[in-house]
Amino acid sequence: MGLENPRAFSFLKTNHRSAKPRRRGVTEIRGPYYTPMGKRYLEDILETMGAYVDSLKFAGGSFSLMPGSAVKEIIEICHRYDVLVSTGGFLEYVLTQGAAAVDSYIQECKNLGFDIVEISCGFITIPMDDWIRLVER
Repeated sequence: MGLENPRAFSFLKTNHRSAKPRRRGVTEIRGPYYTPMGKRYLEDILETMGAYVDSLKFAGGSFSLMPGSAVKEIIEICHRYDVLVSTGGFLEYVLTQGAAAVDSYIQECKNLGFDIVEISCGFITIPMDDWIRLVER
């Protein structure tokens, strides 16, 4: 969703941004965890600055503490503004609960509408073949 009205101070020069979806100059904002974020707060941000936001990243598995309907609603709001949604790093925790938990986690991410399931290598060390299998899943 682009800016429907000219921005304030439109006479001032700014760096050019390509249209969404962008491959360069991507702007990510953080979702619940670092700061509380509900649907009204998020909608306010995206209503005013959504043209500049490319993705929302949850952090620390915060979505796993929220009602599923609230997670889905946040994701749907993001999608209305052409904003992708990432789980952020959490799969590392899920891995400790076994293969069935990983399968269920990936399926639940699909059901809720996540666009990106992050696999963070900053917290765990596993063999390269295991990384490849996870990415393929």
